[in-house]
Amino acid sequence: MAKKPTASAEHLRPGGLTDLSNDATRDIGAALNGLLADVFALYLKTKNFHWHMSGPHFRDYHLLLDEQGDQLFAMTDPIAERVRKLGGVTLHSIGEISRRQRIADNDAEYVDPNDMLAELRDNNLTLTSAMRQVHNTCDEYGDVATASLLEVWIDETERRTWFLFETGRRPPGWNG
Repeated sequence: MAKKPTASAEHLRPGGLTDLSNDATRDIGAALNGLLADVFALYLKTKNFHWHMSGPHFRDYHLLLDEQGDQLFAMTDPIAERVRKLGGVTLHSIGEISRRQRIADNDAEYVDPNDMLAELRDNNLTLTSAMRQVHNTCDEYGDVATASLLEVWIDETERRTWFLFETGRRPPGWNG
C-alpha cells in the first residue's frame, strides 16, 4: 500500500511549489526581496570602495573588499531563487532595488579609507539585523529551508563585520 503524501493538493500554493501558506510565501518573499535589494546595494558599495581605495594599505584593503564583494554577490542568486521556489516574483531592475534598499548609497567623490571600512562595517551590521528579521519571519511560518540559508549568511556577514572592524581598528597612540 502506497504511503499517502502529508500535504494534499488543496493545501499547496498555486503550481504546487510549496506546502507553506499563501501568507507565508507572501511575507517571506517580500522579506527576501527587501534583503536582496540590500545585498545588491551593499555589493555595489563594497565594489565602489574597492575600486576607489587608496593610501598606504591599498593592496590589503583592495583585496579584502574584492573578497567581500564576491561573497555578497554569491548571495544574490540563492536569495532570488528562494523567492521563486516559494512561488513569488523577485526583483526586476536597478530601479526596484533602489526603491527597496535600506542600505544607503555613497556617491562621494572621495571617501577616506578608514571611513570606507567603518561605513561598510556599519552596513554589514545593518544587513545582519535585516537577516535576523527575515529569519524570525521564517520561524513564524516554519520555513526551515530559508532559515537555514540565512544562518549561513548571518555567519558570513558577522565575519565581514569582524574583519572590517579589526582592519579599521587603531591601537592607542597609533600614528600610522
